[in-house]
Amino acid sequence: IPKAVGGSLFRIHRDVRFATDKRPYKTHVGIYFPHRQAGRDIHAPVFYLHLDPAGCFAGAGLWHPDAPALRAVRDAIVSRPAEWRRVLKVAPLSDEGRLVRPPRGYDPAHPFIEDLKRKDFLTLVTLSEPRVRRAGFVDDLAEVCGGMSRRLAFLTKAVGLPY
Repeated sequence: IPKAVGGSLFRIHRDVRFATDKRPYKTHVGIYFPHRQAGRDIHAPVFYLHLDPAGCFAGAGLWHPDAPALRAVRDAIVSRPAEWRRVLKVAPLSDEGRLVRPPRGYDPAHPFIEDLKRKDFLTLVTLSEPRVRRAGFVDDLAEVCGGMSRRLAFLTKAVGLPY
C-alpha cells in the first residue's frame, strides 16, 4: 500500500541536493491538528504540538490569520465581550505579534484594545520532557488541548467554522 503524502506533520528536511549546508530544515517536530473544513491551511484555528530537544509545548489558536479572518476575530471580540472575557480566563495568550496602534475602525478606548491589536491569537502550554516521554502522554495531551478548547471554539466560530 503506498504511503499517503501530506498530512499534519510539518516536514523537517529541505531539498539539499545542490546545497552546501546539509543540515535539516527544522530540528523539531511540529504537528498541527486543523479543523476538518479548514483543510491544510496552517493559518486556520488549530491545535498544535511542538517537540524539540530545547523545549516542547502544546498550542491552540490562530497563527498569522489572513486579513478577513483577523477582522472576523476582532469583530467577535467587540460584539461578544463577555464571552471573550470568559475565554481569557482559560490560559494566557502568547504576546507575539501586536500592532503598535489600534487597528483602523476599532475604538482605541475599547476595554480589550490590547487584544484587538493582536496579529496572532495563540495559547501555549509548556510541556516538560519527562511529561512528553511518559506512556500516557497522548491522554495528557488530550487533556491539555481540552483546557484550551474554549478559546479555540471562540476563534473557530468567529471565522465562520462550526465547532
